[in-house]
Amino acid sequence: MRSRPLRSLAVLLVVGVAALAAEVGARGDAGLHGPPTAIGTGGAAATVDVLATQAAVDTLREDGNAVDAAVTAAAVLGVTEPFSCGVGGGGFMVLYRASDGKVTTIDGRESAPAAMRSGSFWENGRPLPFNDARYSGLSVGTPGTVETWDEALARYGTISLADALTPAIRVARDGFVVDQTFFDQTQSNVDYFNDIPATAALYLDADGTPHDVGTVFRNPDLARTYARIAHLGAKGFYRVSVQVALVETVQHPVVSPTANHTWRPGLLTMRDLHTYTAPERAPTYLSYRGLDVYGMGPPSSGGSTVGEALNILEGYALSTMTREAALHYFLEASRYSFADRGAYLADPAYFDVPLRGLLSDGFAATRRALITGTAATSPVAPGDPYPFNGAGGASVQASATETRAGTTTHITTADRWGNVVSYTFTIESTGGAGLVVPGFGFLANNELTDFNFDSLTHPNRVEGGKRPRSSMSPTIVLREGDPLLAVGSPGGSTIITTVLQILIDRLDLGLTLPQAIADPRLTQRNTATTQAEPAFLATPDATALRARGHVFSSNPEIGAATGIEFLGGDLLLAAAEPVRRGGGSAMVVSPSP
Repeated sequence: MRSRPLRSLAVLLVVGVAALAAEVGARGDAGLHGPPTAIGTGGAAATVDVLATQAAVDTLREDGNAVDAAVTAAAVLGVTEPFSCGVGGGGFMVLYRASDGKVTTIDGRESAPAAMRSGSFWENGRPLPFNDARYSGLSVGTPGTVETWDEALARYGTISLADALTPAIRVARDGFVVDQTFFDQTQSNVDYFNDIPATAALYLDADGTPHDVGTVFRNPDLARTYARIAHLGAKGFYRVSVQVALVETVQHPVVSPTANHTWRPGLLTMRDLHTYTAPERAPTYLSYRGLDVYGMGPPSSGGSTVGEALNILEGYALSTMTREAALHYFLEASRYSFADRGAYLADPAYFDVPLRGLLSDGFAATRRALITGTAATSPVAPGDPYPFNGAGGASVQASATETRAGTTTHITTADRWGNVVSYTFTIESTGGAGLVVPGFGFLANNELTDFNFDSLTHPNRVEGGKRPRSSMSPTIVLREGDPLLAVGSPGGSTIITTVLQILIDRLDLGLTLPQAIADPRLTQRNTATTQAEPAFLATPDATALRARGHVFSSNPEIGAATGIEFLGGDLLLAAAEPVRRGGGSAMVVSPSP
């Protein structure tokens, strides 16, 4: 994509440090999680949890780099955010190395057991209902988190896996205070957690209710699991006793005699664990307003869908429009990009994803040509990127899979040398498959429900060894080769629109990064209605968009982002959510006065 003059964009990007400092002060009281914004030097970190952010910044203060800090924070989040992430899941890491300007990614996505088939989630000639598929051994993919941590540290870190796990072992052993978010996430799973004795023993009180807000939660089994990994390395998870217990849990779920649900056995084997790898992959890339935008490629749909939408939006002068008009084009670009995501994104080892075509200017022009001043009616059909892909191919049908909410979590780190990490990882739905591995203190993922398991032919159908399509969108933006911005979010398929909206708010519409993260969100994913947070639905912009034909439904919370911006010189701005998910935590090594 042709570069454009940066003058108008630079005006939007130049933000007074004094103004940002005032914003930090205004948001300084955030209880157990905050503060959500910090400015300073020496490195920075932002997560959803203060203990994880503190562990990352402590690592940076001890001369660890951004990769070391990200892994350290991730291990703590596996303790404090167990319904969102952990060693039982997987994720994607995008990283920038300052020494040579390299941007690369590590694919720690879970994979289907080798014995899985396209009809594995089918019974009596039809696909299982979502919850029947999810709460089962069938939904559990081969975890990739530990291999991701090990590979990231070995290739790009400076500390050992044992050192990175030390803070998390301490938190798991000594405990942390249960907050409202932890309580609420437990409560939403009680009806299933109480079916599984190991899960109930860890996450429910004796009376079957969640642990009370304000009590201290400890997980000594997870502390021992981390200690085993620290001692043996990644093989401490993928081999020996952890793997045996995980496989037994998946293949033969231990269910209470009073259980009121059917828990189906899964197909994970020890060989699946032995053979798992977290490959390094090239990032997605595009130029937007003269900036270089890097994201995660397939099997994630994040980089391609955010990228396609940005390519479409570059054809509009968003910075000169009213906010309502800019949001209209944001929604329409999202609508058409999601149609293409549903049709063409899958594990590239199993389907020849037309990535070059999806991210081409020519294809974006064909999609932009369909957008008018009024809302299209969804579902819109996918386009045909193959003429722009440099190779032949045939169009395929759009996905019929229902979009589902997911929890997940995101970490953003940067160090004093200019290295940056944007890392999203997950166990899929809140609470994963609902199966705690007895004696080891972690939940198994339900990642295989991210396949189009209701289809026997879709590119994202279930197949043995395959990685399900993801929406995770860890993103790094460079300006003239240097880091400008790193951002990401949880939220299932709303991750894509959350990251896209933050980028548009920051790069086009003049919001600061904290303002962009706090901004009320809306998400259009080629569905009949556009979901929006209540704070947005109460604005005049919502009224104006309805006049354009947009139909809204309410979603109480969309995403929970974190980000870091390089303000010039050595100054960094770290930002997290002020309210969503109970509020996040942002810190810098040396805060500005």
